[in-house]
Amino acid sequence: MSAEKYSLHTRNLHRNPYDFDQLISCVPELKHYVFVNAYQTVTINFSIPQAVKLLNKALLLHFYTVKGWDIPDTNLCPPIPGRADYVHYIADLLAEQLDKIPTGSSVKGLDIGTGANLVYPLISHRSYGWTMLGTDINQDSLRNAQNILDQNEDLTSVIQLKNQPETDHIFKNIINTEDRFTFTMCNPPFHDSEESAMKGNIRKTKNLSKSKKIKPLLNFSGQQSELWCEGGEIAFITKMINESALFSTQVLWFTCLVSKKENLNKLAHLLKKVKAVEVKTIDMAQGQKVSRMLAWTFITQKDRKTWLI
Repeated sequence: MSAEKYSLHTRNLHRNPYDFDQLISCVPELKHYVFVNAYQTVTINFSIPQAVKLLNKALLLHFYTVKGWDIPDTNLCPPIPGRADYVHYIADLLAEQLDKIPTGSSVKGLDIGTGANLVYPLISHRSYGWTMLGTDINQDSLRNAQNILDQNEDLTSVIQLKNQPETDHIFKNIINTEDRFTFTMCNPPFHDSEESAMKGNIRKTKNLSKSKKIKPLLNFSGQQSELWCEGGEIAFITKMINESALFSTQVLWFTCLVSKKENLNKLAHLLKKVKAVEVKTIDMAQGQKVSRMLAWTFITQKDRKTWLI
């Protein structure tokens, strides 16, 4: 039995080792991929795409009562525990204004690049009852996300989807003049080219399978918009910060994940330039990987509580 995952957020439902008997009862096909490793731990081979997808399906059904979750093989298969962490850290950020976590449909979140998997809106609503809007530039991804919603009728009124028609924009075309969002969230494309993304995938595959395979496996595949953009993470978040200033009165907290620590200084300088009132960087450690949540607001401390009452 593997140890509790202490690096995950204290409210994360995935801190304890996976109970594979329980998960297999949710998704019977998962049993074909479960084995006992050399350390006598019951696990799956995380370098096998189908194994990861079935594990996700079981986790979402068991912990979040999401039925019929599935994604095409061509899309990114996200690790559920890490995705849940981001949601819980946003909840902590919002709780600072009220001394308690705001729950219910009056809290409205915007997920930029929700993808075919729709994981952030699903976990956000199931964990805290928040209303969510998921956006993406890829129509096929949105169709798959809608298919997930269609199989969970109670979610269709609380999770909406919207296509971003212009790849050069993030909040434009999405936030209308009458909209108010409590927070935005985003896991931006990390790489700056397809070649860089492929190299990263090969590296991950080697690390997981402990082999010399050089063919990237599909659980690390993804649409171009999920994995890379011109200029990489720094260019994407720079665009996001510049656009956020145009919607400064319509969003309480803008947030984004930042993978590369060396990008933080540049981003902090840019946030000062666009006159953000407060900026926070929150470390999120998941196993070997350390990521950060960058959060900024243009709303003064005095005015923040009215957003959450």
